Amino acid sequence: MHPVTPFRRAWAPLAVVVGWAAHDPGQAQEQLARLTTTGLLIAAAVAVPAASLYGFLSWWFTHFAVTDSELRIRTGLFFRRTAHIRLERIQAIDVTQPLLGRIAGVTKLRLDVVGADDKDELAYLGEAEARALRAELLARAAGFAPETAHEVGEAPARELLRVPARELAIALVLTSATWGALLAALVMPTVLWLATESVWTVLVTGLPLLGAAGANSVGRFVAEYDWSVGASQDGLRIDHGLLDRSHETVPPGRVQTVRIVEPVLWRRRDWVRVELDVAGSQNSVLVPVAPRAVAEAVVAHVLPGVAVPATASLSRPPRRAARCVPLWWRGYGIAVTDEVFVARHGLLRRRLDLVPHAKVQSVRLSQEPWKRLWGLSDVHVDTGAGETVTARLRDAHEAADLLLAQAERSRTGRRDAVPDRWMA
Repeated sequence: MHPVTPFRRAWAPLAVVVGWAAHDPGQAQEQLARLTTTGLLIAAAVAVPAASLYGFLSWWFTHFAVTDSELRIRTGLFFRRTAHIRLERIQAIDVTQPLLGRIAGVTKLRLDVVGADDKDELAYLGEAEARALRAELLARAAGFAPETAHEVGEAPARELLRVPARELAIALVLTSATWGALLAALVMPTVLWLATESVWTVLVTGLPLLGAAGANSVGRFVAEYDWSVGASQDGLRIDHGLLDRSHETVPPGRVQTVRIVEPVLWRRRDWVRVELDVAGSQNSVLVPVAPRAVAEAVVAHVLPGVAVPATASLSRPPRRAARCVPLWWRGYGIAVTDEVFVARHGLLRRRLDLVPHAKVQSVRLSQEPWKRLWGLSDVHVDTGAGETVTARLRDAHEAADLLLAQAERSRTGRRDAVPDRWMA
């Protein structure tokens, strides 16, 4: 790894001390009061070299190697761990640069592997070395021979979308979650102060609420700043971040669900947000905010040949569904095309889910007692990402027919689907 890497591990002993102090603050304060200036200097003289030695040894015992069939990562100072990652199982490699990493000229590679919940990572590598290694691993995952993979290089990308900072800021201001978190951060501490007059209770409650409000506004702006989406042979590339820069890839053929979200305050500007469910990946946002036409053009690259159905073309539940969900039943609707199963729900915050038939893992029908009384059922479509898309409050006979038809469409969709190969 890069020689800067030891500093990444050198903080671990300090974190242990901080954790002990947080666990037993009374004892920590008592021990701190006993320390003299000489004691503090001695402690610093011992702690700093110890932390530096720990960081150096962690770096020294961390290795990686690329063989003909796998990537091996060996880590651990006291407890050894070796990860064997099959190259053909790699579906995406994200490049992450923390702020200090950008200053030092190093970067981190995070690997999305089929069947693995957690991402393995290589941290840190020099920028040029990291990009060359990423390109070689993706080429090997795409099926290139080992002797030619290092010559392939990074596939060129064509920019599809770039979100202006002003548009992103306005969108966050017009998001109800931002105002809800801010309102809770202001109201709850005030109520608790009037009820208890305890500063400690107010701080314990108010600080997490203020943190949540910041994460929903400033945090999202910092994370989604300068968001761009580009099309390349190895998938859609996403770059974003004001302080920490991230370079992510949406692997082709792995997208299980595309979700188009439309908050109520965005409708006047015709803005939407596009989210994804990707098998074995934690990447969920494709477009943080964009005009509907632009967002649908990006969706067309994720689901080739699929047109997003218009709201007017969706089939609503029967009117008797109002007896189960008054007023809100109008927000439900479904559509089925040759390529995707589409379900919508939400009256204020609309959400449209598109599931390719080939990605459906199972189809279920459920009917609660009150729905059974009015002849209504729900049809659940389960995807490979562990998520479920539901067509709610459908007529019972329609739901039964939909269940059988969707099972057949899923079977034929998987049979006719092309292999998930990159750079073909």
